[in-house]
Amino acid sequence: MRRLRRIKILATLGPASSDSATIRKLFEAGADVFRINMSHTPHDKMRELITTIRNVEGSYGRPIGILVDLQGPKLRLGAFAEGAIQINNGETITLDLDPTPGDKTRVQLPHPEILKALRPGHALLIDDGKLRLIAEETSPDHAVVRAVVGGRMSDRKGVSLPDTDLPMSAMTTKDRADLEAALEAGIDWIALSFVQRADDVLEAKKLVRGRAAVMSKIEKPQAIDRLADIMEASDALMVARGDLGVELPVERVPGLQKQMTRMARRAGKPVVVATQMLESMILSPVPTRAEVSDVATAVFEGADAIMLSAESAAGKFPVEAVMTMDRIGEEVERDPTYAGVIASQRPAPEATAGDAIADAARQIAETLDLSAIICWTSSGSTAIRVARERPRPPTVAITPNLATGRRLSLVWGVHCVIAEDAHDQDDMVSRAGRIAFRDGFAKAGQRVIIVAGVPLGTPGTTNMVRIAYVGPDSDADM
Repeated sequence: MRRLRRIKILATLGPASSDSATIRKLFEAGADVFRINMSHTPHDKMRELITTIRNVEGSYGRPIGILVDLQGPKLRLGAFAEGAIQINNGETITLDLDPTPGDKTRVQLPHPEILKALRPGHALLIDDGKLRLIAEETSPDHAVVRAVVGGRMSDRKGVSLPDTDLPMSAMTTKDRADLEAALEAGIDWIALSFVQRADDVLEAKKLVRGRAAVMSKIEKPQAIDRLADIMEASDALMVARGDLGVELPVERVPGLQKQMTRMARRAGKPVVVATQMLESMILSPVPTRAEVSDVATAVFEGADAIMLSAESAAGKFPVEAVMTMDRIGEEVERDPTYAGVIASQRPAPEATAGDAIADAARQIAETLDLSAIICWTSSGSTAIRVARERPRPPTVAITPNLATGRRLSLVWGVHCVIAEDAHDQDDMVSRAGRIAFRDGFAKAGQRVIIVAGVPLGTPGTTNMVRIAYVGPDSDADM
């Protein structure tokens, strides 16, 4: 199951894609990682999906990543006596803590932390930004807000606060229970929703304790202002364009996507571009031309992965959506301008032995036109360093750790193989050549470059490169 593209595909599972046959088809169509959205998935269903994915993984002998996406805090209005009201531009309404059903004059906002943090002039966006309110008077128990963009305000609609720094954790009680259940089930990535600060990520990491990697979803303006700190604390980023486009002017989102993609690449952290990539394929078997261009832009930017949400979870054409993404990725990466665009964005290596070795391996492989870069890696750090360089030759990661292989399924261009650790350097070179030959990355007589850390099996010690000839029983070193 060697992929012919470098960018990876995340497919969200849901009502349209939760049976074994469909999950198998999604993998065959090109899905590298499966996302389980805990906003809609009870624990029993989550465990059932994980079991199914692991069975598919066993059938193909290729590591498959599983990402569990935590819901995060959901801020909502209370209820209205008549189910809804109409608020016109310029009219005011009071938000308070009283659970009595609301009317034209007032409604409950059952979040005291919002009322304590809200200040005059702050915006409140209702129902995914369909209504825009501005706070005029604020206090710890109520706020008077004026409609700038009015409309129908109904029961329990979501509330977004782009100007307000909320003194609350990114994880709710539900998220903590979901996290522990997911970790017990053996997932690979945790996506943390509504991150505002690096402390949100560190809090999650304390609970995870290394059992999974933590991905921060960037969907709030407060996170943009602290992006460098959040990046440092995270294992990966997701550009969550849906909520980001609600809380920020939509015209800012494309530029922020580019900034985050390049910042993540400089930091050597995987980055996922998500939300509404092939939205029309929820109902249509073909995407719009604009959607194809949107996906292609993420590929040209060098993102590690692109994600399908409702398209694969609830749409009528989940397999076709994955196949479409797969074809777009392959075509863009064949484009004559692609290599130049990717190379022009290449960051300078950090002043570490691992980064210097990875950069040197790429240059050697490209200068000598080697067939592949083979990374022996225990923790995955060697393969991630090489992937940061976006080399032209394919990257193969060999690891004895299945958990490492599954996490690397998200990383740009990395084809992961699970194998017993090398006994010594000669064994390492010999088996690297055989695996490259077996999996079709090199033909007999061609050369590959091998990157590893010595002593073998020691995480974080990328310090060695070797060039070797390849054959079915390859053991020739150079």
